Amino acid sequence: MVEERMGDCWSNTKDQFDNLEKHTQWGIEYVEKYTKFVKERSEIEINYAKQIRNLSKKYQPKKNSREEEESKYTFCRAFLTSLNELNDYAGQHEVIAENLTSQIISELSRYLQEIKTERKSHFHDGRKAQQHIESSWKQLESCKRRFERDCKEADRAQQYFEKMDADINVTKADVEKARQQAQMRHQMAADSKSEYSSYLQKFNQEQNEHYFTVIPNIFQKLQDMEERRIERLGVCMKTFADVDRQVLPIVGKCLDGMTTAAESIEPKTDSKQVVESYKSGFEPPGDVEFEDYGQAMKRTVSETSLSNSREAKEKPAGKSKGKLWPFIKNKNKSPKQQKEPLSHRLNDFMTSKPKMHCLRSLRRGLSLKLITLNSHVRNLIEGSGPEDFSHLPPEQRRKKLQGKLDELNKDIQKEMDQRDALTKMKDVYIKNPQMGDPSSVDPRLTEIGLNIEKLQSEVQKFEGWLAEVEERMPSKSDTQRRSIYETQNSTTVGNNCAQDRERPLSSPDGSYTEEQNSETQVKATINPIPTSTTPEFDDEFDDEETLPTIGTCKALYPFEGHNEGTIAVAEGELLYVIEEDKGDGWTRVRRNEDEEGYVPTSYVEVFLETNAKGAMTYI
Repeated sequence: MVEERMGDCWSNTKDQFDNLEKHTQWGIEYVEKYTKFVKERSEIEINYAKQIRNLSKKYQPKKNSREEEESKYTFCRAFLTSLNELNDYAGQHEVIAENLTSQIISELSRYLQEIKTERKSHFHDGRKAQQHIESSWKQLESCKRRFERDCKEADRAQQYFEKMDADINVTKADVEKARQQAQMRHQMAADSKSEYSSYLQKFNQEQNEHYFTVIPNIFQKLQDMEERRIERLGVCMKTFADVDRQVLPIVGKCLDGMTTAAESIEPKTDSKQVVESYKSGFEPPGDVEFEDYGQAMKRTVSETSLSNSREAKEKPAGKSKGKLWPFIKNKNKSPKQQKEPLSHRLNDFMTSKPKMHCLRSLRRGLSLKLITLNSHVRNLIEGSGPEDFSHLPPEQRRKKLQGKLDELNKDIQKEMDQRDALTKMKDVYIKNPQMGDPSSVDPRLTEIGLNIEKLQSEVQKFEGWLAEVEERMPSKSDTQRRSIYETQNSTTVGNNCAQDRERPLSSPDGSYTEEQNSETQVKATINPIPTSTTPEFDDEFDDEETLPTIGTCKALYPFEGHNEGTIAVAEGELLYVIEEDKGDGWTRVRRNEDEEGYVPTSYVEVFLETNAKGAMTYI
């Protein structure tokens, strides 16, 4: 194993010092390259998560009334759940980016600094050893050249001595001098030889140590460093995969949540919710009566008229005009029903004096149209309906009132909880004065008490409106009782004109239940004709007799009466009733001889006199 290890050792490349230096530098650059790759992958994950979050936020329902409407449907709730799961899914990609940064990028950046420092130290030692051996080689070469020079000079000195010794003409002193010079040169050569031999032995020892000990140790350290680098790179690649694998269970849960949300969609439940959302609570219209053109032209209302309990007895055989459903526009007319020309109706109005109250009915209809139109326009400008939701159909109004009551009760409970908490705190302060001043809690308790009283008064007001709606909502038993009542009283109701029975039924939101001639409706809506421009009608109105009082009423709520034809009343005020509600939601009242107008029926408590026509007491 040792021989095998030595065979794989970098010491075998002791003569490839520069190449190994280049290779280790390339290895460090490769780590930097992989670090940059992971960093870019982390940025991609962050950007992807950001885009996913923005997408989820973009399609989140807005904070408005539409959000409450959408929450009723299962498919809307499923989509909202999917958006929330998608937001969590984006969070997992952020986790991937964070883990890549902390477990790979940060670790590799720190390791690169360490490996660069270690590599620099090893190669510094290698260069130092190499410089030392090169210096020893130079010294050896210097000793060798000096020894060579001394040997040549000793040979020349010896030859000169021999030449002088053979010459008989040379003095003995010169020969002795040449001999001494030759001996000195031989001694110098011997010294150089000894020095050269010593340096040669030392160099060989250093060279052996350099190539078999110093350099192999340095290369071994470099080899260990390179192996650690490669091993660390492999660990980071494994971590790269594990970071994704760690979030897979949570990503799977997010996808399972989306699947569960999709499976929770119930089409039948959503379709039933549409019925609950738009159910009005009105009764369907009755059958259209047979129109006999062989008899005098008279008009009656259908059996489903809201005022037929008073007018059933004056319904002779003749023409009858059916009603539309409430809140249905006049465009949707019955295909079997013909319109009576406007000229016929005007002839009926103007032919006889006893039909004075017919003109009164016409004026009432026009006035109520203007009242309703102004109220509707004001609600559109303000962006909201009346506080009692009287602009909605009965069923929807009941739901809105019930929802408002639930909100008020929650607010009351919240205030009561705060009051209880403050009361306990005050008790603690009383028992332990060092903890606080008991009197500091009193202002807040007083404020909460006022808030509770205010909320309770609001609850009573909305409960009154809710009771009114529930009382007026039709039921099968009420319909049957009303039919019996109409039959019993059909012979006792006084005669009124046919036009009075065709009074347009209107409500504060501008919805009409009586089908009207399109020409009359367009003129009344687009360009209402002032009474000052119609002298023939003005005379009739001026000569109109003062309506008799048929009862009294008490205002339950204040009514400002900004619209034309209405009258302002204060809460608790007593007024005279001169014309009861004809089914359009308005009652005509009088304060004195000169001041009269219409008020909403739901705002007053009416007491009709016992001798009044169709007498009954109602709220």
